[in-house]
Amino acid sequence: MRFQTTAYRISRFRNKAPFLFQSSQASHSLCQLQPELKKRCSFGIAFDIDGVVLRGRVPIGGSPQALRRLYGHSGGLKVPFLFLTNGGGIPESRRASELSELLGVNILPSQVLQGHSPFKNLLKRFENELIIATGKGEPALVMSEYGFKNVLSLDEYASYFENIDPVSQYKRWTTRQISNRNSHSLPVYNISSERVKGAFVVSDPVDWGRDIQVLCDILRSGGLPGQANGQQPPLYFAADDLEYQAAFPSERLGMGAFRIALESVFNRIHHCPLEYVSYGKPNPFVFRHAEAILSQFLPSSVDDNGDAGSHSFRTLYMIGDNPMVDVKGAKQAGHPWFSILTRTGVFKGVDNHAEFPADLVVDTVEEAVEYILTRELIS
Repeated sequence: MRFQTTAYRISRFRNKAPFLFQSSQASHSLCQLQPELKKRCSFGIAFDIDGVVLRGRVPIGGSPQALRRLYGHSGGLKVPFLFLTNGGGIPESRRASELSELLGVNILPSQVLQGHSPFKNLLKRFENELIIATGKGEPALVMSEYGFKNVLSLDEYASYFENIDPVSQYKRWTTRQISNRNSHSLPVYNISSERVKGAFVVSDPVDWGRDIQVLCDILRSGGLPGQANGQQPPLYFAADDLEYQAAFPSERLGMGAFRIALESVFNRIHHCPLEYVSYGKPNPFVFRHAEAILSQFLPSSVDDNGDAGSHSFRTLYMIGDNPMVDVKGAKQAGHPWFSILTRTGVFKGVDNHAEFPADLVVDTVEEAVEYILTRELIS
């Protein structure tokens, strides 16, 4: 099954409110980068991460040199840019620190938009409800830092149920993973009566078999595993990439592949089809949110009446490696997005992609930044 034929399901669970959010802390951090932006900039840049600036933890395509060109002599931001990735599993603050270390430039948390970042917009609905978070990294920590008060990782939740994973005894690595968790005791829940009100796939799951089993138990029982069929709780995916470029030479299966597997199994064992919401690229609202964040990097303007003016970019550049995610999303978002496709990740073709052709194809991100700065007459 190819990614481009995968439908984005619109269900009764869809969160219809836009997720244009900004904390006061984010506002303060944005101000740290504004000194070099003496005049209003007419363009901005969104970088994908995996396959564009990094492969695993190794910089690729001249990314450190390219990013340094976007800063002024004093270290302030000369060109507004951010990272727009479907990846995740750790808080944005930690991802920003990792990127800063690997790329040799100062990246702020406000410059990192991950696949699960829009989950913040669901806080009002689920803040005090019992929710489950799964995926690599620290999915429960991510949701807790967003403000969710009653969140358990799927690891923690499964530990309440004896024999919920019938093959757990054969997974020696699971013991090591649990022993590496924080030593704090788990919250006390009456699992036999407290329903799970929402399930969140925050990042790529580690144990597909266990996660599919437990999620099916939660979803078909109405949030009480082991009970009779009930109404399915809401299910959210941070992204829907079928494949992505990691450290291995060929592409790896992503969250979209896990979603297909879960949906296939659920639909075979339950009388109603699985309902879910997928976030992340190529959904146009992700690009609209990125535009709003980029505009906050610019000095505010005041019109003749003393009112703060809004800023419209002439061009926003999306630099990515996946035609079916980065290019498709930029094209669906429309003006002012301009798509640039690199050959360092998922896409390796000689010519442009046939189904989702980019506005420009280059070999590396360094070439992409050179093209942008030349086109925008920035030295």
